[in-house]
Amino acid sequence: MSLSYFEREVELPVAAETAFTWHARPGALERLLPPWDDVRIVSRSNPHGEGGLAEGSRVELSMPLGPLRVSWLAEHREVDPPHSFRDVALRSPFAHWDHLHRFDARGVNQSVLVDRIEYRPPGGALGATLGGGRIRRDLERMFRYRHAVTHDDLAMHAGYLERPRLRVAITGSSGMIGTALGHLLTTGGHDVVPLHRGAENRIDAAPAEGADAVVHLAGENIANHRWSEEQKRRIRDSRVQVTEWLCDDLLALGHPPAALISASAIGFYGDRDEERLDEHAARGDSFLADVCLGRESATNAVRQSGMRVVNLRIGMVLSPKGGALKKMLPAFRGFAGGHFGSGEQYMSWISLDDAIGAIHHALMHDELSGPMNLVSPEPVRNAQFSKTLARVLGRPALVPVPRKALRLALGEMADELLLASARVVPGVLTDSGYSFRHPGLEGALRHLLGR
Repeated sequence: MSLSYFEREVELPVAAETAFTWHARPGALERLLPPWDDVRIVSRSNPHGEGGLAEGSRVELSMPLGPLRVSWLAEHREVDPPHSFRDVALRSPFAHWDHLHRFDARGVNQSVLVDRIEYRPPGGALGATLGGGRIRRDLERMFRYRHAVTHDDLAMHAGYLERPRLRVAITGSSGMIGTALGHLLTTGGHDVVPLHRGAENRIDAAPAEGADAVVHLAGENIANHRWSEEQKRRIRDSRVQVTEWLCDDLLALGHPPAALISASAIGFYGDRDEERLDEHAARGDSFLADVCLGRESATNAVRQSGMRVVNLRIGMVLSPKGGALKKMLPAFRGFAGGHFGSGEQYMSWISLDDAIGAIHHALMHDELSGPMNLVSPEPVRNAQFSKTLARVLGRPALVPVPRKALRLALGEMADELLLASARVVPGVLTDSGYSFRHPGLEGALRHLLGR
């Protein structure tokens, strides 16, 4: 049976050498894996004992295939920096798979990445006949996503090539935001140091000795359990007490970091109807508003010592890999999606790539300090969010969830997380020149879901 071919290219705003180096750094593969597929990296091996793209190095992936999971083992061959390298599948569902990555120079700071795949579908001629069209659509969908990420990441890093590379310590490094941020930083040449919890939930700050910055993201997930008094205590302590301990321990280091980028949330503003809320808006009156204020106030000690502090007031971070969007998708895909309550409440959201891009922006801009809203410039009403998500998925939004049902199921949590209205805008990000990858909701969802 003859081979099939797929080819797609993208222009990049950097030299071919820079583009090749980005692909060779830790985290590049993770940045390129489409978030709508549950693809997991099982193992990596290198016969030469060195990092990056090396001849004969291998990576094993686990990926879904219908209700099953299959293994994919690929080997790097013909590694020719900065011109090209190949990924050849040694084990996969395909009868043959050979992926050429080619980097063509187009000028001092311009290049073209060409991805060319020759493949033979599983199942022989019958597989090619029945599944050939689906394979090509899936490849187009995947590489459209990969090329957008590659272009945007390289364009972002290119703006800071003259700055020294940073050593950044991260708490909550295994969470959705922390994991993605780590990969974004390592592909930019920065050194990432995870900070882990020790005894009594206290974060071990010792590895942050001499770091340029700490990004503090750790905290109990506020939506995992119904809010009993005990759960509210756990949420408060994980955000306020743990932050106080961390700041004390950072100050005790011989060489404390120069900056602390600490997570808070737009829950700071409470339920504010249609009021437009930038970083100057007063705090609200709610459990989450109190927790956010406590977490931000816990950073005052390091701020008073002269450390630069940015308090990230994070909105709803969109990714099919976690958070609210992941929880919504089964209902919407099953024709059971709809708005919450009246649907008139504002939702302030941000794509995962913009959330980590904004944190990178805070790391790179030494003049920034104080509160920073991590939200898109286009908050939407809940009904509009539901209709847009349904349209992207090709489903109707026909099943609204009444306010009473939400309160019965979730109690106080429903009022603060699903029914409260917060029309938050990114004043500091906009004024400081941050360029959003996904300012509009539909574009963000299409990118994240490959639609």
